[in-house]
Amino acid sequence: MVVDSELDEAVTDRIFRALADATRRDILRRTIDAEQSVSTLAAAYDVSFAAVQKHVAVLEAAELVIKRAEGRERLVRAQPATIRRARGLLEQYERQWRDRVDRLDALLAADI
Repeated sequence: MVVDSELDEAVTDRIFRALADATRRDILRRTIDAEQSVSTLAAAYDVSFAAVQKHVAVLEAAELVIKRAEGRERLVRAQPATIRRARGLLEQYERQWRDRVDRLDALLAADI
């Protein structure tokens, strides 16, 4: 059975590629608490408006943010459900590694 919270490989790749950039992580952080216009976001960075639009587009493609139009403004807000799903994947990896370390500890303790 496939659980809805699981991420397929393509979605996982898009999420972690999007999160690999510090500016995109900061945009995500800024939009978690409150919706922000692309103009407001662009004012916070020492890059062009077009560059911020591209960063937002990458986050949107990864489903980490949602962008909507309100008049002439484009408003961006974080998509917590996708963030939770990505966190769940990282927690799964952490459990796997902890289990491996525990097994290694038990094996080393048995040899003593």
